[in-house]
Amino acid sequence: MSKTSKSLFFTLFFVLFFVPSGHAATLVDADGRSVNFSRPFCRIISLYPAHTENLFSLGLDEEIIGVSRNGVYPEAARKKDSFHYREDAEKFIAARPDLVLVRPMISRSYPKLIGQLEKAGITVVSLQPTSVESMFAYWRNLGELTGRHDAAEKMIRDFEKGRAEISAKVSAVPSDQRKNVYFEAIHPKMKTFAPSSLAIFALETAGGRNVAADAVRVRNSNIGYYGKERILAKGSEIDVFLAQKGVMNKISIEAIRLEPGFMAIKAVREGKIYLIDEALVSRPTLRLLEGIRKIFGILYPWR
Repeated sequence: MSKTSKSLFFTLFFVLFFVPSGHAATLVDADGRSVNFSRPFCRIISLYPAHTENLFSLGLDEEIIGVSRNGVYPEAARKKDSFHYREDAEKFIAARPDLVLVRPMISRSYPKLIGQLEKAGITVVSLQPTSVESMFAYWRNLGELTGRHDAAEKMIRDFEKGRAEISAKVSAVPSDQRKNVYFEAIHPKMKTFAPSSLAIFALETAGGRNVAADAVRVRNSNIGYYGKERILAKGSEIDVFLAQKGVMNKISIEAIRLEPGFMAIKAVREGKIYLIDEALVSRPTLRLLEGIRKIFGILYPWR
């Protein structure tokens, strides 16, 4: 499938089909579930930090009644009641939400919870984009679900403006000065990011060259298989070793430096190992722009 075809697929996958205002609308979510609604949802529990962050970006402080415990952002989210998908459905039901937002990993791992919530009359929607194109569609879906369509369009405009500003800076970097980068996603399993992932989009937008462009995507996630042997085989090409740090990858620069065999990597020998907060490169939020700016600063600090 071509890059254009993939972008079109992801955009259509999250599409909303509407009839005139005030009537029924249908959304097909990431799990293939058809969700019908006739008015914006106004009592929302978010079980994925990216959903939480985006809902706040849409101006939905009042409508958010609960959030997941991990990676809570912005600060205002910390004042909300906390929920976890491992908890009993009764806690959710008692809070009287009209919408619970999840992502596919939760739906796959905890189908009993999803079933109990739906049986109680609570709408459950599973969303998680894996590319920038589907991220925009995802923001639009959140806007339509909550009656904040205009705010969603503003998020997209703001993102595109920020991307254009960064691209202008990158264009001033001569081609022969562009850095070759290995971007680590999960150290113990030697996994990188899938070529079409948000993290690689961030890297390439910042002017980095992905040395693991041949990585194979793990299911429909942002993660890509690679392995130590392939990393070391390209060791002499790697100018910068970049790793996300957070819940998915609890790593340190020292641990990377001391990894057996890693002295074969040019970046490791030269001390060009850098960490970046996973929330800035792995989540489909406006803070992806911050991640791109940080990567640009790492790669081209003189610019």
